[in-house]
Amino acid sequence: MAHVWKCSGLRWSDDGPALVWSGGRRSALGRGKRVAFAVAERGSEGASQRGSEDGAGRGVRECVGARGHACPARTPVSGRSTGARCEECARLDRAHSVAADTLADDPRPYHVYVAWFGPGMVKVGITAVERGPARLLEQGAVCFSWLGAGPLMAARRAEELLRAALRVPDRIPYGQKRAVRAALPGSSTERGSEIVELHARAVALGGWPEALVPEDCQVVDHVGVFGLDGISAAVGEVTELVPGGVVSGELVAAAGPDLHLATRRGVVVLDTRLLPGWELTAAEAGEEGQVRVPVREFAAPQEGLF
Repeated sequence: MAHVWKCSGLRWSDDGPALVWSGGRRSALGRGKRVAFAVAERGSEGASQRGSEDGAGRGVRECVGARGHACPARTPVSGRSTGARCEECARLDRAHSVAADTLADDPRPYHVYVAWFGPGMVKVGITAVERGPARLLEQGAVCFSWLGAGPLMAARRAEELLRAALRVPDRIPYGQKRAVRAALPGSSTERGSEIVELHARAVALGGWPEALVPEDCQVVDHVGVFGLDGISAAVGEVTELVPGGVVSGELVAAAGPDLHLATRRGVVVLDTRLLPGWELTAAEAGEEGQVRVPVREFAAPQEGLF
């Protein structure tokens, strides 16, 4: 019987990206590594039973629970969900979240940053100082700079100031980030120019919280870390996993939660947030380069008017 694994997601560290599995085991993701797995046709006994009741009779993706606790109902969740949580567990997970503004009394210092994902795609955000650049790596920021550091609420007020005064968003859809990765400017100076400009405009604003200590503009570039230099344009992205599906390819780049895999179709992007909740097994011999799950194909770039 094939060994079954459950993925907890992708994590970034100073050593690079790694897939984390239930039990704590990690699989480092160096460029050139073969990433290959199959989705179990039958989930756990309870999931299989539910599948039989609704006529599917196959594996089911189960809610991953919240804040280290399993979902008590083991609720099935959509294969397209990047959160892999049922409504109740998602609510519990955000109950103590900086992003949801429910941790106003967090005593840790926070960084305010500006991040760049491609031409015209700049965002502002905050992250705990102790996390260093991990949050930027998780988001797939091509380059970034710190703006300042201070208490959480001061950092939050500075973030709101930039959004209101400079119309800088705090979110950029992953679809937009993926679309430009193969066509980024060639030099780090070009890539960082919008960060430098925005940093100067930001520090010139009035109304900065007194508790926030400003920091000089120092652009950090992640093109080398992500492996995006000279990357081939992706032909599509995996939209969901399905029971019996297979994904196999050679890792050519990793940015944020995304793995760019060289497959028989060309380069296909796999968002690793689609993995948690499924039971996975090793792909069989002969499946090298296969992608047998739903894929949204990207439109081919137009080379002329006709």
